[in-house]
Amino acid sequence: MSELCLQEKFAPASICFGCGPANAKGLRIRSFAQGDQVVATWQPEPHHEAFPGMLNGGIIGSLLDCHCNWTAAWHLMQRNQLAQPPCTVTADYAIKLLRPTPTNGPVELVARVVESAADRAMIEGTLTAAGKPRATCRGTFVAVTPGHPAYHRW
Repeated sequence: MSELCLQEKFAPASICFGCGPANAKGLRIRSFAQGDQVVATWQPEPHHEAFPGMLNGGIIGSLLDCHCNWTAAWHLMQRNQLAQPPCTVTADYAIKLLRPTPTNGPVELVARVVESAADRAMIEGTLTAAGKPRATCRGTFVAVTPGHPAYHRW
């Protein structure tokens, strides 16, 4: 069996469309901590296309949102010396689409922390395909507490 990704290790029952291991119809990205960044490789399928051969921009946004959120959760877990990642949600994020993303091969996701506090992290992420950056993301992801609708929901 391959190494467990962050999602499989810490949220195996999650049904999140982008990163939930338990969502058979979702994107099911698999994020791995690697040094000071978090990486993932994901293979598009024809039903993810905006038009033949090119990835839909909304799918790109979902990939970067979930991957960057897990980067923040992992970072806050390490920073605060927790046994598991805190439940984090997206406070804001912006996607910049640099060029069309082909679907005839895998896309690579890389994200890193650029700023953080005890309960939040600002993350920058890049989606690359065929050796070229295709989209970037910058967002703020916040740890939520009991009473928040997303608390321990993923």
